[in-house]
Amino acid sequence: MANDFAFEMAASAVRFGAGVTREVGADLAELGVKRALVITDPVLRRLGPVRTVMESLEANGIPFVLYDGVRIEPSDESFLDAIEFARQHPCDAIVAVGGGSTIDTAKAVNLYTRYPPADFLDYVNPPIGKGLPVPGPLKPLIAIPTTAGTGSETTGVSIFDLSRMHAKTGIASRRLKPTLGLLDPDNTRTMPPEVAASTGLDILSHAIESFTALPYTERPLPAHPALRPAYQGSNPISDIWALQALRMVAQFIVRAVDDPTDDEARASMLLAASYAGVGFGNAGVHLPHGMSYPVSGRVKTYRAPGYPDDHPLVPHGFSVILNAPAVFRFTASSTPARHLQAAEALGVDVSRAQAGDAGSILADRITWFMQRLKTPNGLAALGYTSSDIPALVEGTLPQHRVTKLSPRPAGPEELSRLFEEAMVAW
Repeated sequence: MANDFAFEMAASAVRFGAGVTREVGADLAELGVKRALVITDPVLRRLGPVRTVMESLEANGIPFVLYDGVRIEPSDESFLDAIEFARQHPCDAIVAVGGGSTIDTAKAVNLYTRYPPADFLDYVNPPIGKGLPVPGPLKPLIAIPTTAGTGSETTGVSIFDLSRMHAKTGIASRRLKPTLGLLDPDNTRTMPPEVAASTGLDILSHAIESFTALPYTERPLPAHPALRPAYQGSNPISDIWALQALRMVAQFIVRAVDDPTDDEARASMLLAASYAGVGFGNAGVHLPHGMSYPVSGRVKTYRAPGYPDDHPLVPHGFSVILNAPAVFRFTASSTPARHLQAAEALGVDVSRAQAGDAGSILADRITWFMQRLKTPNGLAALGYTSSDIPALVEGTLPQHRVTKLSPRPAGPEELSRLFEEAMVAW
């Protein structure tokens, strides 16, 4: 089969600035919106960002209905609950106020209410679902992130836990991208330090994964241009965004976690999340994310400080970063120069580095950030043991959308070794 020869760059419009949340009502009025659906979670419902959105809609004469049932780390059941609410309260635009969980829920609501499928899994990535293409354009969706991590305001991907599989999966289409992302640093002031750490480390891994992903020219040629996937492999445009995101993370992540009043650091991390989102939203991510999905989905009793404690939860950024050092030690032999470039962007002097040391150099730098930001010390700290590895491998293998972008192929044996290595981080 021939390899692809092209990549496509697509990104949401974004507007950045302290206070831009107040402009959402004017944006919807300009779009001619008659009624909006505001989607958020139960905690944010009581906080300033949602209040600001509602005040802006009221000031601009936009009727709205509020759904505040978003589940942090959403599941197929929580998606279906939000979709059913939206069906019962028809609107012609959606405003998502929250982190990646909220924005991803809003994307699913937008798709499933506009083009209801015969089966819930029809749009879900294969081989778990059918991966049917989104039939046409969706309603306007304005995303207002309140965390600095997922970059979901820039991507066409919606991730959730498929309960019966005990692993995450998702839906991917350029048509899922929000119409506009409002990046307001004021909205991240309420982030607990643990949330800032987890979401910030998600940015870090997004950027390294997209920069080290299989090049777009090594992916199979699609039968039709419309079938070119949202995650296309590393490419010259995504590379620029990914490297700059890493430089910003290196400079600002510790400051943003240590001091929520550091406005420059918080604003820079919010921008870094979108930078990395533009990068991985087109290049894709690979093994750290693919391996993270069963880590999140099979959580037993772990409850993360700083997060809602109504159900066991591994924050997404932690589930990703705990696998990252082992993965990059493994993948470095495929493209040592790229792994060294990533380490350099994170502040490492690589002027005398040898290609054979690229994996350990990058892994050690990631581990430094993990220790400094007090992440759990490996998968064992989340309650996993070696006896869980077969199930974690089983949950990773179907994640073709991302695992096939690994620059070095990883089958069951390789994944087992990687999970074993990730049990203890330092």
